Amino acid sequence: MGNTCVGPSISKNGFVQSVSAAIWRSHLPDESVSNRESVKEEATSVPESPLPVQNKPPEQITMPKPEAKQEAKSEIEPEQEQEKKKRRKPGSVKRVSSAGLRVDSVLQRETENFKEFFTLGRKLGQGQFGTTFLCMEKATGLEYACKSIAKRKLVTDDDVEDVRREIQIMHHLSGHPNVISIKGAYEDAVAVHVVMELCAGGELFDRIIQRGHYTERQAAELTRTIVGVVETCHSLGVMHRDLKPENFLFVNQKEDSLLKTIDFGLSVFFKPGDIFTDVVGSPYYVAPEVLRKRYGPEADVWSAGVILYILLSGVPPFWAENEQGIFEQVLRGDLDFSSDPWPTISESAKDLVRKMLARDPRRRLTAHQVLCKYSFTN
Repeated sequence: MGNTCVGPSISKNGFVQSVSAAIWRSHLPDESVSNRESVKEEATSVPESPLPVQNKPPEQITMPKPEAKQEAKSEIEPEQEQEKKKRRKPGSVKRVSSAGLRVDSVLQRETENFKEFFTLGRKLGQGQFGTTFLCMEKATGLEYACKSIAKRKLVTDDDVEDVRREIQIMHHLSGHPNVISIKGAYEDAVAVHVVMELCAGGELFDRIIQRGHYTERQAAELTRTIVGVVETCHSLGVMHRDLKPENFLFVNQKEDSLLKTIDFGLSVFFKPGDIFTDVVGSPYYVAPEVLRKRYGPEADVWSAGVILYILLSGVPPFWAENEQGIFEQVLRGDLDFSSDPWPTISESAKDLVRKMLARDPRRRLTAHQVLCKYSFTN
């Protein structure tokens, strides 16, 4: 469905030395291979005073959706009517269920029986709506990842539509070497099962934690992959809206493993000129125009720029001890290029970071411009 690396007692000039020993967030033992789901984030007012450095990352919060107000009944039911209802047989009682349970079909089509073709194994991860399992195809013995989404948790029409759109976007982007491939989607009475390729190499986030930070050459290779995915998405009319290191998985444990983009649960289709107003994403990576509720695909480039900053330095560019503080920094904070290791990083790399993190989206580089105009040196 953000993280930081330093505690409040560490001075600004010396925080990077403790990066490799610090942990941005806690992992559950079974979440090393997962397709995580992010949740919507509410923009809030931000404090004016400076905040200390964050010691523990904030949990992502779910944007509350307005609930339909029930109209008060104009009059109380007569006693006779109430008595009749008491005598009704259970089968005749009108049951009020969630929107998810009222949906005859989330996928709006008949599918084959998932259990006839796959066997579920251990749990790999848990999200807001779905649980990801290891699964094996019975006919071939091949292993995949299966995200099972409980239909009872799809309580609004928007929830149902989000699932449909996520699957549609995965099919729309299929064939790209750095996008998780979908094998199929199945539906039964209780869940929707999305079967995807298995990425057993862990998250990019975890490798950053292990290393502290990457060299410019290594960061360049990863950034080209990430921005390449963004360019493809935008050229196909898709905005990811939740790019972060946790949403990039390595196919295997090898150093040169292929990197795959996952979790299109917040992704949307767009047309040139479309303006979006819903606040979604993850605190450390959300673009300032998203917090201002007026944004377009440029927000993905901002998130990729935040990832580049982290790859090069090991810490996020904007951090504080709570969400409000992080949002304040995203909106008004300055980039730190004075602390280690920035003095040893090339000017071209710093220039790229600045232009990907331009607060005015009209002045920000596009994904295509990043790929065409910039390179890194050791």
